[in-house]
Amino acid sequence: MSGEAFEVEAIGHVESSLTDLAAAPKQGFEGGAEAWLAIDERVREGLAGLAAGDELIVLTWLDRAEREVLRVHPRDDPANPLRGVFGTRSADRPNPIGLHEVELLAIEGNRLRVRPLEAVDGTPVVDLKPVLRRPG
Repeated sequence: MSGEAFEVEAIGHVESSLTDLAAAPKQGFEGGAEAWLAIDERVREGLAGLAAGDELIVLTWLDRAEREVLRVHPRDDPANPLRGVFGTRSADRPNPIGLHEVELLAIEGNRLRVRPLEAVDGTPVVDLKPVLRRPG
């Protein structure tokens, strides 16, 4: 690694019924839960314009991941040949950034109800972005 470092601050955290990392689904569409994103008051103004029904990409910091891992068995299945982490969706990687496509169900103050989310309770939220679809 180049050693270049920079800071990323969490803008909130996940509040979810999913608490066991080993039992959580690998992807949201594989049984992700409804969950709340508790967004820090200091960035609440950034929620302006969001509405129920919006599709969002939630970026998280997978704080329980192993950052030294560079090769994995895809889907944690030893029957799958080892592959470099950059060709997988493994949480274990040098910069464990989670990418989650969700539907915004409701907004209550600085809390967003979303689904389906596979991130476990307490996972830091780094950013929110709208899903953009190509026209046609």
